[in-house]
Amino acid sequence: MTDKTTSSNKSFLNDAGNRALIFQVVLLALVVFVGYYLFSNLQANLADQGISTGFGFLNQPAGFPVLIHLIEYTEADTYGRAFIVALINTVVISLMGIVLATVIGVVMGLARLSNNWLVARLATVYVETLRNIPLLLQMFFWYFAVLATLPHPKNSIIFADFFLNKRGIYSPNPIFQDGFGIVIAGFILSIIASIALIVWAKKRQTRTGLWFPAYWSSLGVIVVITFLALVVSGFPIEFDLPQKSRFNVTGGMVLPPEFVAVLVALSTYTGAFIAEIVRAGILSVNWGQTEAARSLGLKDSLTQRLIVLPQALRVIIPPLTSQFLNLAKNSSLGAAIAYPELVAVVMGTTLNQTGQAIENIGLCMLVYGTLSLTISMFMNWYNKKMSLMER
Repeated sequence: MTDKTTSSNKSFLNDAGNRALIFQVVLLALVVFVGYYLFSNLQANLADQGISTGFGFLNQPAGFPVLIHLIEYTEADTYGRAFIVALINTVVISLMGIVLATVIGVVMGLARLSNNWLVARLATVYVETLRNIPLLLQMFFWYFAVLATLPHPKNSIIFADFFLNKRGIYSPNPIFQDGFGIVIAGFILSIIASIALIVWAKKRQTRTGLWFPAYWSSLGVIVVITFLALVVSGFPIEFDLPQKSRFNVTGGMVLPPEFVAVLVALSTYTGAFIAEIVRAGILSVNWGQTEAARSLGLKDSLTQRLIVLPQALRVIIPPLTSQFLNLAKNSSLGAAIAYPELVAVVMGTTLNQTGQAIENIGLCMLVYGTLSLTISMFMNWYNKKMSLMER
């Protein structure tokens, strides 16, 4: 009886899976214990100092302005409303920066590989200069050395219906009228039709080997269907044009200098790194692929888009994800030039007025963590999709 018990115990502990399970349970228990101890210690220290905890302050009036807001906001609104405004500002600047940085990076990466000596050298100067200057200094440069030196509103630089001065860039502001829902429905329908066209073209090419200009055709579908929707609905859109008054510019839509400086600095700085990633990805593709395409009579533009870039994506996407994450987190540097993103509003003004340091820091950490994980999940999905297509 004893021998059987001993042998069963030995077989249980000798199993690598069982040992791994035991180690994980012990580690989880240790993490829970340490977390509980730290939390209890924090609660005790806060109680000794008479500091209250909780998120009830979010329902209190904020009492401070947020100069840049995409939703309605006044000083009478709550701290929670100010948090949402800052959150939207952070997400908008991050997404716009990712799009612009990607475009800049791809263009500059291709330019560095250009056979034109001047184009290649200019792209090299751009990359080597911008990626070796700290991002914060570049924000200061655009804000203080470029935008702050623009003329006063009464001496605005005018181009068509656009006004440029030290208070920002003024452009026509679209005002949507009744019936614009038809245009939105038409645009959504055109997107669905474009996706269906691209899928059909790829299946056709796989089956027959015949190439179809799906992307240009899908762009034409979007333009045509959206324009027809505008015609059917009677063009339900008007524009509020900026007007020059005696001392200021009124009307229109304005992009404040803080927003422009942060967006330009983030896009150009990250674009320099993306350019090197794109260049390395293209160089990783065997030159024989390009030679084979030329022997078949393909143009260089088609060779790059249909043969080289799809194969280079497997090298480009992983480091590109890191650059997107860096850009989203670097948007917090906008606080240095008064761009009202999360760090400036929540960890700056809100924290100073409420004293709720743990709650405000926790909110910022939660937002940046969620934003980073969302970007990572999307890029991992795209990377997996491209890998499957390559096989």
